[in-house]
Amino acid sequence: MAEQALEQEIKEDKVGIKEKPKKEKQERIGILNIYTTFNNTVINLTDMSGKSIAKFSGGQSTKQDRLKANPTIAMFISQKIAEEARDNGITGFYVKVRAKTGQANPGPGTHAAIKSLTRAGFKILSIMDTTRIPRGGPKKKGGRRGRRP
Repeated sequence: MAEQALEQEIKEDKVGIKEKPKKEKQERIGILNIYTTFNNTVINLTDMSGKSIAKFSGGQSTKQDRLKANPTIAMFISQKIAEEARDNGITGFYVKVRAKTGQANPGPGTHAAIKSLTRAGFKILSIMDTTRIPRGGPKKKGGRRGRRP
C-alpha cells in the first residue's frame, strides 16, 4: 500500500512540472561567390535570391599589388565576410568558385578562403566550380597563313 502511494505522489509531481519547448535555431543559407585569379581575389556574399550582402577584394585588405592574390590576404577577406554573415544570421554557404576564363585551376586564395570560413564555424554545403570555358570563340588575328615573323 505504502509503495503504491509513493508511486502516485511521484506521478503527480511529474505532471505538475512543464518543460519549456526548446527553440531551434533557424539556419539561414547564403551563396558565396569566390573569384580568384593570379592577380586578385574577390569574394561576394549573397542571399539565396542573389541579393548582395557583402563584397570584399584583395585591394581592400592590402595596397600592395603583388599581395592581392596571396592566400594570407584571402584569409583576411574571408574573416570580414564571416563577420558580415554572422551579423545577418547566416550559418551555412553554397560556395561557387570561379577562375579567370580559360584557366585550368583557380588562383591561390581559393583554398585558404574556404578553409578559413570552415574554421570560423560555418557549414559549407557544396562547392561548385563555375569557371567559364571557351568553346572556339572568334577568329584569331593573323589571317589565313597565320602571323609571320
